[in-house]
Amino acid sequence: MKILVSACLLGEKCKYDGGSNFNETVAAFCRGKEVIAVCPEISSGMGSPRVPAEIVNGKVTDRNGKDVDEIYRGGVEKVMEEIKGEEIELAVLKARSPTCGVREIYDGTFTGTKIKGAGIFAEALMKKGISVMDEEELERNFFLKHKEEL
Repeated sequence: MKILVSACLLGEKCKYDGGSNFNETVAAFCRGKEVIAVCPEISSGMGSPRVPAEIVNGKVTDRNGKDVDEIYRGGVEKVMEEIKGEEIELAVLKARSPTCGVREIYDGTFTGTKIKGAGIFAEALMKKGISVMDEEELERNFFLKHKEEL
């Protein structure tokens, strides 16, 4: 099984604050599978750390009010080109990210308020017919499947 995973979930320090979002459940799920780890935000040329960004009125905007939509979309396009032709069965993405959020994202006020919606990379993957889930959904499914073993 070939899966695409947000690199931060596997421990890559590519978060806006210079850290990672390492997730043991995601790492366990990836064992024995062919994994393509990506970060569209790093692929865009944005470094880590960087100013946090959220989607504001359909455009990716950083906390300082700077429109970074074109930059972020460039990163998404770059990753989509890199994975072109790959037979990806599933993408496990970082919840609520402006690029990778699957079911919800932050509302653009930088207050931690969540709304329904998807990040720009998750949307691009879904348009290509690739199944996506965030790490929280994977954790719920993993727990349900393995709860007898706990």
